[in-house]
Amino acid sequence: MTVLERTTSITSCDRESRITKSLLGYGVIAGPVYVAVSLAQALTRPGFDLTRHAWSLLSNGDLGWIQVTNFVAAGLMTTALAVGLRRAGAGLWTPRLVAVYGLSLVAAGVFRADPALGFPLGTPTDAHTVSWHGMLHLVSGSVGFLCLIAACLIVGRAAAARGARGWAIYSRITGVVFLAGFAGIASGSHGALTTLPFTAAVVLAWSWISALSVRLYRSAAGDTVEAA
Repeated sequence: MTVLERTTSITSCDRESRITKSLLGYGVIAGPVYVAVSLAQALTRPGFDLTRHAWSLLSNGDLGWIQVTNFVAAGLMTTALAVGLRRAGAGLWTPRLVAVYGLSLVAAGVFRADPALGFPLGTPTDAHTVSWHGMLHLVSGSVGFLCLIAACLIVGRAAAARGARGWAIYSRITGVVFLAGFAGIASGSHGALTTLPFTAAVVLAWSWISALSVRLYRSAAGDTVEAA
């Protein structure tokens, strides 16, 4: 190999590495941005009750466009992460499952949840009508949540096989907790005993996505940390 060819090869590898790290970087920030924007609205929008209302309801009302944008932006960043996971060699299924989760977030933003439980202000507390877009919101969310749960468990199994015990435990706990939180909210109960645990599970899941992204980013940067 000539000096020119070697230089070209190194430059190409550096460019590919930068692209991969950029894609993984979206996974690092997607969760914090989504949680911060959702929580800021939950604490400031009149009538919203964290003990009763899921963050999806924030897509309604005059300021609903903020949460719609939040869903779509988080979804696109998560989908970009999925491409980064594939490029970083994070297995066969993890990138695919994360990609479906990202696309489900975009769909959840496009097909907003129906007003319910007195939010936005003026909505009957016993409102139970489900529109076509509300149904698609529920379906897309359910598919995305199940894919993310599966990704957590797959990563946990792979980490256990490598002997990365701490990462395996964290991944498995995230998957199980998120499954439990999802099952609670899917049961139709909207009290503090289901809504708050589901919100906590969402935050935990996003923290896991950020942690996974950081591990892959460090791996792409040449550190010795195992990717997934």
